[in-house]
Parts: sequence; structure tokens; C-alpha cells
Amino acid sequence: MELQSIKNRFGIIGNSPALNHALNTAVQVAATDLTVLIVGESGVGKEVFSQIIHSLSARKHNPFIAVNCGAIPEGTIDSELFGHEKGAFTGAVDSRKGYFETVNGGTIFLDEIGEMPLGTQARLLRVLETGEFIRVGSSKVQKTDVRVIAATNKELIEFAGKGRFREDLYYRLSTVPIRVPALRDRKEDIVLLFRKFVVDFSERYKTNPVQLEEEAKNILINYPFPGNVRELKNLAEQISVLSTTPVLNATQLKAFLPEKNNINRMPVLAGGTHSSGDFANEREILYKLFFDMKKDVTELKKMFLEILQNPSLAGNAAHFTKESLLNEFAVINGNELQAPVMHHNNNTTQPAIIQNYPVHNAQPVILNNDEIHHHEEVEESLNIMDKEKELIIKALKKHKSKRKDASADLGISERTLYRKLKEYDIEDL
Repeated sequence: MELQSIKNRFGIIGNSPALNHALNTAVQVAATDLTVLIVGESGVGKEVFSQIIHSLSARKHNPFIAVNCGAIPEGTIDSELFGHEKGAFTGAVDSRKGYFETVNGGTIFLDEIGEMPLGTQARLLRVLETGEFIRVGSSKVQKTDVRVIAATNKELIEFAGKGRFREDLYYRLSTVPIRVPALRDRKEDIVLLFRKFVVDFSERYKTNPVQLEEEAKNILINYPFPGNVRELKNLAEQISVLSTTPVLNATQLKAFLPEKNNINRMPVLAGGTHSSGDFANEREILYKLFFDMKKDVTELKKMFLEILQNPSLAGNAAHFTKESLLNEFAVINGNELQAPVMHHNNNTTQPAIIQNYPVHNAQPVILNNDEIHHHEEVEESLNIMDKEKELIIKALKKHKSKRKDASADLGISERTLYRKLKEYDIEDL
């Protein structure tokens, strides 16, 4: 089939050599049953290539299904892909067919394959090599005839080197690799795509298509587009709706583009180091809070110690002895200050002088001076894993072991919560 007719059929705009090479590869491999791995950044249109391959194959009249492996919780992905038997796990009130069973004879597109758990990767490898699978909770081996097309925005060979992806599965998936170019690598297509998008949006919103001056076109072409075609389409829609002039100059276009210092702006850990793959982005702000909290507590302790060593710094508390000052200041415990301590001095009970510090439901404690023998400073744990485990337990208790609510409260995905429960060996509370 002629390449231009395929572009027209699937709405593909562009004539860059890299794009044409990827399309030619997809057309050539479509007639076979080979497994295909589509590699490309987010937003380049990897799913369109999977649809092209399926529609040009002998399976085109059979089912096609796209599955986002990163959107399915780790605890349920096996059931989604391979099905389960009644009673296989809590909530399995009936038997259920998985995608590999329902799409038998067709094509399954596994997007974000790099997010698939290692255990599921082993089961997928068996399907690819033998066509066999077993439902969750069953011992019966079943057969399926499904063509697998996978996609990723990661370098899976690097994941394999780190033990996060099976190397044998990588080589099995990448029988025919197709690399879809990023938009910044096909600059000659940017203006064509923009023109197509603004025409589409002008028809939708009943407006005149916005045009660009030459200088504005140059700015658009040289913009890096980290979000690729998806970002360009969103930009065209914004301009179509918000532009007050039919022709945009360079200054007007810049108003719609993100500032350079805002691109890829992500939270960082204390010390200025960016988060690595070992730290989920949604937890970075929480970690920063822990470090700030530790810093505040340490400074407060230092201030108390200076007062103990030099009572004159305490102002109106200078007449107290070192022992009485120990009683007068609340003890730092975690993130709160405990109740003020009362002490006996010359048969009178004097309250500790603590001002501007919150005390929650505090009751005074009466101690004799001779009961205080020494002062020991206890350094709390700074282990991030301990803090994370503590927060997860608190969230589960708060929401009565409802993991969906707990993960939402923690600001992480339900799948991440499942993984952390296994990692920290936390049982339902």
C-alpha cells in the first residue's frame, strides 16, 4: 500500500525521513505475526502505529485491544491479562476471562510495557514462546493465539541491566523494533502539523484559522516540544481559542509557550540532587518536608542547650538553675512539644516558662528537683524508609485498611501502595 494513503487513512502528517522509515517498517511487518516493540517518547503517537500494524494484518477483522500496563495496579494486572477463577482472591466472586483469552485470534497492544511487574513479565514470556497461559487461581493450561505489540518510552535494555525488566523478554519483544521519532527530530513537520491542528480547531470552534508570521514559525520550529505532538496539538488549541488576532507575530506566540525555566521543573531533594528512579516523584515534596522538619527541631534543641549553658540568655529566666530549666522547657518528642513541667522550689510550685509553643491537651507534671539526674539528647531516626513506612501505616489506620483511600491520601498511586506494602511487609490494619 502506498505510504501517503496510509498517512491519509490514519491522519498522519509529515514527510521527515525518520517518520517515513518508521511507517515503512510498520507496513512491512504488518503482514507477519512477528512481535513488535514500538519505542518513542510520550506523545509521539505510538498507539497509531499499533493500529496501522493490526489493520494491515491478516487479523484485521479480529479483536484489537490496547492495555496501559502502567495504569493497572500490580495486584490485579495478572487477573486483567490472564483472567481468574472464582475465589482466587478476595473479591473474586465469579470467574473472569482475561484479555489474552477474549482477544484470541486478534492483537493486543501493551503500552508502557516497562511498568509491567517482573512476575507478570515471566507469564507474558510464556505466552509469547508457547501461546500458553494459566488463569489466576487455576492449574489448567490454556492456549491462545494473540499477536503482541508492545510500546515503551523507556530504554528497556537499561532497565534489564538494572534488574527491572527481564532481558529474555526484551529480546523476545524486540523481534522487530520501530523507533518513532520525537517532534524535535522532525522539525520540517512542525509547521505542517500546526497548520492542520488550527484548521481542525477553527472548524470545531467556528473561528478563522490562525496563521503565523515567519519569525513566529522559526520560534515554533526551534521549540523543543518535550510533550511532542500532543503538546503541539494543545498549543494549537489554546491559540485557536485565545488568540485575538488572525496572524500571530513572534511576541504573541511566545506568550503561549512555557518559559524555559518552567520546563522540566521538578521538586528536588535536600542538597539539590534530583530524584532518581528509586524515588517516586510524588514523594519528593514529602521528603523535603522531613528534612526541613529535622532542621527546625535541631535548631530548637541547639537553642535550648545554649540557654542551659548560659542562663543569662534566658532573660527573665536567668535566676533558674540548670536543673530547673530542664524542667521548664517542654521535651521535644517527634514533631510536638509535650506538656509543661512543674517543679518544686522552696515549697512552692512554679510553672515552667514556655511561650509561643503549641501544647496539645497538656496536663502539668509535678517533679521534684532531686528526681532529675541527667539530660540525655535522643537523636530521632532520619531513615526515609522508616518515615515512609510510618506514614503508610498511619494512612491505612486512618482509612480502615481501604487501600484506594489510603493511596489517595498519601498522594501515590494504588499500584505503588501495593508494592510498598510488600516491600515493608505491612499487613492490613
